[in-house]
Amino acid sequence: MKKLFTTTAVCMAVAAPAAHAQDTWQLQSTYPGSLTQLGTLGVRIADQITRITDGEINMVFQEPGGIVPALEVFDAVGTGAVEAGWSTPGYWAGRVPALQLLAAVPFGPQAGEYLAWVKFGGGKELFDELWEPHNVKSIHCAIIAPEAAGWFRQPIESTDDFQGLTMRFFGLGALVMEKMGVSTQLLAAGDIFPALELGTIDGAEFSMPAIDLNLGFYQVAQHYYFPGWHQQATLFDLMINLDLWEGLDESTQFKIETVCDANIAYGLAEGEALQFAALQELEDRGVTIHTFSDEVLEALEAAWLEVAEEQSAADADFARVYESYTTFRENYSRWGELGYLR
Repeated sequence: MKKLFTTTAVCMAVAAPAAHAQDTWQLQSTYPGSLTQLGTLGVRIADQITRITDGEINMVFQEPGGIVPALEVFDAVGTGAVEAGWSTPGYWAGRVPALQLLAAVPFGPQAGEYLAWVKFGGGKELFDELWEPHNVKSIHCAIIAPEAAGWFRQPIESTDDFQGLTMRFFGLGALVMEKMGVSTQLLAAGDIFPALELGTIDGAEFSMPAIDLNLGFYQVAQHYYFPGWHQQATLFDLMINLDLWEGLDESTQFKIETVCDANIAYGLAEGEALQFAALQELEDRGVTIHTFSDEVLEALEAAWLEVAEEQSAADADFARVYESYTTFRENYSRWGELGYLR
């Protein structure tokens, strides 16, 4: 009996480490961990994945530049230089233009409709196809409420006021602004304030009021415009090296996907709850809040339709993703008109 017990104990001791082996994953973020939502949701994901896997994956959040610079995460994840990245697909327009349509679309849907297309209208399958050649498995892991249209030093009273400006602008919206006579740059979060302060740029869009407040833009620009025509909803993703992902068992993959689904709901609710207090604080600090006129919005939308046509003609992947997106929106429109108060 003693011999049998000893043999059994040895077998269990050998098996146990395999069940509880810890694998450390570096999560390289494109956003500072302290930045409202954009960073804090990434920190939350790292913590949740570590907890839900009982520490078998110890995910370590890395500040921008911690291992690689913010805008080099794409290649770092694909090559395995880091195990994972936290970002938005729109940052990689220069590599895969179609990914922009799975990040934020000018004059696009609000969060509910956008998620409906991604999860049940073919968006997710297209997303997977776009990432696979780059050796990345990416999972949509957050969505945030509408952004502001941007910060300006002077009021924008007509489309003529855009002419000659230099702005930080993101994604497909940047291409629209260029048609309006604006020179655009894509700057990481931490580079925007210094550029505004030094006068390198005349204005900037970045995110929603609670996030923009965090970054202090009100100190160098006092005119804050709405609505966020270019980003009515914005998707963020957890990027994982594809080889690493495929080496996980189904249970672990399921746990990670479950964390992302939960983070989408958490982040959307949090983002909606934060904005009214942020708007009040911005006004208390001397910011003038404006809304673009119908005339300006109509000109921006016309420019967007030109951009969409040009991008579709230039890139086959963009064309097929845009077709899926627009077809879903056309089909959804009757429900949207009947079901919701306007």
